[in-house]
Amino acid sequence: MSATQTTTASLAHQYGGNSKSGWLRHLPNSWLPYVQLARLSPPAGLFLIYFPHLFGVLHAAILQRTELSEVVRAAFLMLCGSSFVSNAIHIWNDLIDAPLDAKVERTRNRPIPRKAISPLLAFIFTATQAVSAAIFLLRMAGNPLRNVLYALPSIIGWTYYPWAKRHTNAPQLVLGFCLAWGIPMGSLALRSESLTLGRPGRTLPMEPATLCLVTANTLWTMIYDTIYAHQDLKDDIKAGIKSLAVLYRDQTKTLLWQLLALMAGFLAAAGWLSGTSMLYHVLAVGGSVASLGLMIHKVELQRTESCWWWFGNGFWYAGGAMAAGLAAEYAMTSR
Repeated sequence: MSATQTTTASLAHQYGGNSKSGWLRHLPNSWLPYVQLARLSPPAGLFLIYFPHLFGVLHAAILQRTELSEVVRAAFLMLCGSSFVSNAIHIWNDLIDAPLDAKVERTRNRPIPRKAISPLLAFIFTATQAVSAAIFLLRMAGNPLRNVLYALPSIIGWTYYPWAKRHTNAPQLVLGFCLAWGIPMGSLALRSESLTLGRPGRTLPMEPATLCLVTANTLWTMIYDTIYAHQDLKDDIKAGIKSLAVLYRDQTKTLLWQLLALMAGFLAAAGWLSGTSMLYHVLAVGGSVASLGLMIHKVELQRTESCWWWFGNGFWYAGGAMAAGLAAEYAMTSR
């Protein structure tokens, strides 16, 4: 098998196919479709969901000067809840996308298109994960009804997202909003009943600084998911699937640099409005912008394996930088 064929075979098995590697080798074959539907290996999908929730917890902890034990509790709660959210939305997405996935080389071996699992079983699976996520939502601090109301934008967004690539040229914007909404949900996870910062009517999850952080994270997602979408550019064009990659094609890098500039501005504004120190700006702003700039500069959008590598590794650098900046700022404010 040539190098090109090997790469194509590897890409075709992203969350699909019958190949088993790593810890998957120890699982029964009948479990494999469920693991693939939930995107459990590799676990990038989970951390794409979890990072914004963690940012929300850390940002709220900075503003409130929350005790470390409460921050750890909230971060762990968000990790558990994020795992069920991740499972539910990935299964739902694959269920709705199955007819389109069958037309794309990289995704045609996913469990539903290859008939390894029926649409009915996939729907039951996603329903169980959604119910589990709802249980965690109701167990968050404060009024359960308030928590549900705050979660509604993301619930509506995640439900609609599989159709976004049929209706709009910017499904990455929809995805970015859904993911970034984890920030206000992470803020709500702290055990503060009022969350008002001493100012009547001004609640923490909707602080201007928080909204800037939400916008920055939306732009972050648009960057890495547009790179991810370039893997399937030729197949997407043939199938009529819409995306920023399809819309911009050879001009995508120009778009990505513009998105990065906007992201840097909103991330810096979030820090300024929160009164953070230079440490946040160096680690969170500087670190994420440098890593994403390297990704945009280095990725070869015409090569699917390059897009996959930078998507699978690049988001860790940017997400890690933002988490490190927020964590370091919290450590300084809590002393």
